[in-house]
Amino acid sequence: MASSWREARECAKRDRLPQVFHDCDDELYGACGEGEEQGSFREGVFIPHRCICMPASLSPEELEVKEKRFRKENPDW
Repeated sequence: MASSWREARECAKRDRLPQVFHDCDDELYGACGEGEEQGSFREGVFIPHRCICMPASLSPEELEVKEKRFRKENPDW
């Protein structure tokens, strides 16, 4: 896991993964493959988390701008 978009991109590059994400429920960043769902298990049940997922090819600055725009346009998300 990572603590920023920049670190998430480094993880994606290192692990050769196409996407990066911000898990808004756990406040973590990371890298993932296409279609991977993020979440946690509680009492053996998978609980999906609200994540913003974008291509790892974007710069950290582009990722931050896109996330801010999304959150502004979707304040209740």
